[in-house]
Amino acid sequence: MIVCGIMLTDQQNKELKALIDLLDEPNESVFESIKKKILSYGSNVVPFLEDAWQNSFNDLIHERIENIIYKIRLEKTANELRLWSEKDENDLLEGFIIVSKYQYPDLKKEIILKKLEQIVKDAWLELNNELTALEKIKVINHIIFKVHGFKGNKSNFYALEDYFVNNLFDSKTGNHLSLGILYIIIAKRLDIPIFGVDLPKQFILSYVDKGEFFCYLNPFKKGVVFTKNEVEVYIKHLKIEVKPSYFLPCENKRIIERLLEGLFTSYNNIGYLEKAEDIRYLLEQID
Repeated sequence: MIVCGIMLTDQQNKELKALIDLLDEPNESVFESIKKKILSYGSNVVPFLEDAWQNSFNDLIHERIENIIYKIRLEKTANELRLWSEKDENDLLEGFIIVSKYQYPDLKKEIILKKLEQIVKDAWLELNNELTALEKIKVINHIIFKVHGFKGNKSNFYALEDYFVNNLFDSKTGNHLSLGILYIIIAKRLDIPIFGVDLPKQFILSYVDKGEFFCYLNPFKKGVVFTKNEVEVYIKHLKIEVKPSYFLPCENKRIIERLLEGLFTSYNNIGYLEKAEDIRYLLEQID
């Protein structure tokens, strides 16, 4: 039998079926051994478990299957994030999708790409090489925030749903991080040098062309342009030590770390402590 593109041997099929038949084991210590063995199959076992769930009316079996599938998917996300982190070049969209799949494991990358490429195409039609940096920024702002209607969630700055890429495209509403990530991804596809800046309690963007700084942008406020002096005033207002990293472009790995840190805070705030611990575990995967 082929599962998830991998052929299982007859012996593995028999063992897997036997393990699933034991999901109603009353002895918890014995069940933990069964569970551990099932988990060793990884995502290959999920279709089998889903089939067993549908064909059972036992609440205990349902609960155990749901827990096992959840653990398998968490580990799959962790492994994908670990591999992403180890790459020489960390694609920001890929990282965003991996994190989003923690909450939405059935998320389809193709759907996200289709929606993204439409935005990129709309912006590309308005751009040309004769435009100045400021004019290019105005074009992107117009396409993202006017034509496609993306906006910041001003009623709940740390709303949980705003951290996931599929929700961002569906609701057109995001926070400083998700909107900033979207902006960077679009700019990169248009060969416009816009990068993230790891500013405390905020996430802003910078336009840096061939090492020369031009301006900062606030994606949460529809891409409004501002100066380094305003960043300095903001840091002074926070009463924290000034660090060079608060003014310079940061790596994509740091942006995904910020996304996970925001998720951790949001899950904690609403009392989803187990999910918060999952996010802490995912954060540990980024090297």
